[in-house]
Amino acid sequence: MSREGSLTLDRGLALLQAVADAGEQAATISELATTIGASRAAVYRLLVPLTERGLVWRDGTKVRLGVGVLRLAGQVLPQLREAARPALRDLAEQAGATAHLTVAQGDHAQAVAVVEPSWTSYHVAYRVGSRRGLSSGAAGRAMALRPGDTKRWATSTSELEAGASGIAAPVRGVPGLRASVGVISLEPLDSAQIGPLTVEAAGKLAVLLAPAPPSRAGSFSGRRLD
Repeated sequence: MSREGSLTLDRGLALLQAVADAGEQAATISELATTIGASRAAVYRLLVPLTERGLVWRDGTKVRLGVGVLRLAGQVLPQLREAARPALRDLAEQAGATAHLTVAQGDHAQAVAVVEPSWTSYHVAYRVGSRRGLSSGAAGRAMALRPGDTKRWATSTSELEAGASGIAAPVRGVPGLRASVGVISLEPLDSAQIGPLTVEAAGKLAVLLAPAPPSRAGSFSGRRLD
């Protein structure tokens, strides 16, 4: 791809992000131009391919997300599930407990991938799609942890189910993703031993999902696109 093509693609993606960030109020052409640092004419040109693919639609002077985004979004969780499976498998086998990847959906935490250990006599059967409040359980609270916090993982006991223990660590450095990786067990979990394993698994997934740094040829020079 040529440098000009890379800049156009970068601005097109920035425009799509700006439309999404506008939320329910939507954004005008002028507001979008200001947000991405382009002229109104450039925004009109960038909207053409996005509109043709159903990713955006114009409502008078305002621009909103199109239903084509739903088609793309529908493929996110299955692909995320497959990407997480190797790290979850390693975690489940090392911890001897059911491992899971949980993502934030509004004010709820939803399990999107679950891997059970192969060698234990019994373990928790945790259903993909299970939803809990973000403040309930280790998985949700782990997402609230910030870099620099003294706590690197969150724990829970008998919160989601009587006798069940959980430990989870946040997945950091992936734009647009609020998630955690953790384990749940019917046996008490040794936080000092299992906690670092969840941090390691979350780190592996973050490296896999984090966007690669732009190349020099594809980086934006900062000039106005007219």
